[in-house]
Amino acid sequence: MTQKKNPNLKLMEPPDPEKPKKKKRRRRRIRPGKLLTNIFLAVMVLLGTYLLLTNHLYHKVSQTASYKRETSDSNRYASFRNGIIRYGRNGVTFLSRQNEVLWIQPGQFQNPALEVNDQTFAVADTGGNSIQIFTDKGLKGEFETNLPIEKFSLSNQGIVSAILKNENSPMIVTYDSTGNILVENQVVTGSMGYPVALEMSPDGKVLLVSYLDMKNSTLKSRVAGYNFVEEGTDRENHQVSMEEYEDSVIPEIFFMDAVTSVAVGDHSFSISKGSRIPEKTTEVELFREIRSTFHTSRYIGFVLLNEEKSGYELRLYSKSGKQIMNRAISGEFSNVYMEGNEIILYEGSRCSIYTSMGMPRFDGDLKDDILMMIPMEGINRYMMMSTDELRVIYLAG
Repeated sequence: MTQKKNPNLKLMEPPDPEKPKKKKRRRRRIRPGKLLTNIFLAVMVLLGTYLLLTNHLYHKVSQTASYKRETSDSNRYASFRNGIIRYGRNGVTFLSRQNEVLWIQPGQFQNPALEVNDQTFAVADTGGNSIQIFTDKGLKGEFETNLPIEKFSLSNQGIVSAILKNENSPMIVTYDSTGNILVENQVVTGSMGYPVALEMSPDGKVLLVSYLDMKNSTLKSRVAGYNFVEEGTDRENHQVSMEEYEDSVIPEIFFMDAVTSVAVGDHSFSISKGSRIPEKTTEVELFREIRSTFHTSRYIGFVLLNEEKSGYELRLYSKSGKQIMNRAISGEFSNVYMEGNEIILYEGSRCSIYTSMGMPRFDGDLKDDILMMIPMEGINRYMMMSTDELRVIYLAG
């Protein structure tokens, strides 16, 4: 008997040994793709949250911690490295960011003035003779000058240059941290003018001095550069450069880094380059009256009087002299400070904060007179020293 074939019956194909491997490879290809997508989405969420927090305009603050002040006198405050300098007529105290006293150095200052750089700071008695030099570990050196101190500047190594008052023949004297005289220069006011500002380079090798000369009812400023090492050893008084400014006063000079220095006039500023012989490379006319100047190692900033409109202008320039931000601001602020990419302005209890791109971050009343305000690690966190306590605050609302 003949057996009929079933048309629906199919023979089973032999198993493919490569098939499980192919499925596994497909799963491997799919998993990295999903992982990258998840990472991208997570980064976008975090970035969006960060931008929302940092670009939002706040008007209130919340307090996370407070530390009562132990003194209620006329001490002043400044930030230095990871601590806080408190200085006044009775000496210097170095505090932690939690208001703990790390060390105390007694002193007698009738009119204390502070100079701070990266590695050292100094307090001098302007109009008096005392100078104390410090690191974050404590006193590095102290000495007395033989003439009253008018202005002074400090290097990272603790070298001090000072303008000393001496009737109509002022002295510019450079000391090491223990008071040994390194260079002494008697100023000839008849040819140079009277010294009104000075600044020492971070390495202590170059000194810039601004002189004001008034003859025959004409006004002229000179900025002289002095080099105390190789290039200046065979020059008279170690002078290696000179720039003149007609009809201008240069009341402020500062170094942004080892090779970049800035001379600020009443309506303009100039930038010089050179670690040994400073040479002017850029001059910028501001066409406004300068009310305040501030700077970091990256930026040069000004608060300018807006004569055409009411209020003021906040401007920021790069170290090459290029304007990168200009913003109108309201209110008058006697204190301007910049750290990182934030500009902090305060007067009394009112405070405003802007980014380096001109975005407003905060504008409000902190309900107590502000003696110091500095950013802290983390988003929107700041340290504020008021008249009666040190507060850790963050922007909210």
